[in-house]
Amino acid sequence: MKQGGLLFPKESTRKKRKKHHKSIIDRDMKNQCFICGKTGYTERHHIYGSANRKYSEQYGLTVYLCPECHRTSDIAVHRNKEVRITLQRIGQRAFEEKCGSREQFVKTFGKNYLEEE
Repeated sequence: MKQGGLLFPKESTRKKRKKHHKSIIDRDMKNQCFICGKTGYTERHHIYGSANRKYSEQYGLTVYLCPECHRTSDIAVHRNKEVRITLQRIGQRAFEEKCGSREQFVKTFGKNYLEEE
């Protein structure tokens, strides 16, 4: 009854592919930068990163950015607070329009990014 010498043989495990939810931000184009419009290689950016990254993924709050707008230039979302906050406001508006209320957004993401407008 033993298979391969094991009393309880392990089932073969397959690495699960991470499922990327489609962005709810209007321009979900993988080959065009959301900020500058440049076409070509882009990187997927979670609008609410760190602790809220999983919720960004779950609700489709992602955009595609060229490497310059994502990481390297002066207007890069990871270097420029104004650009980051603008994307967060766009994301919150999209959430409120397509997913739920402002109260639900604040409960999930911990902050109202539209308050300061």
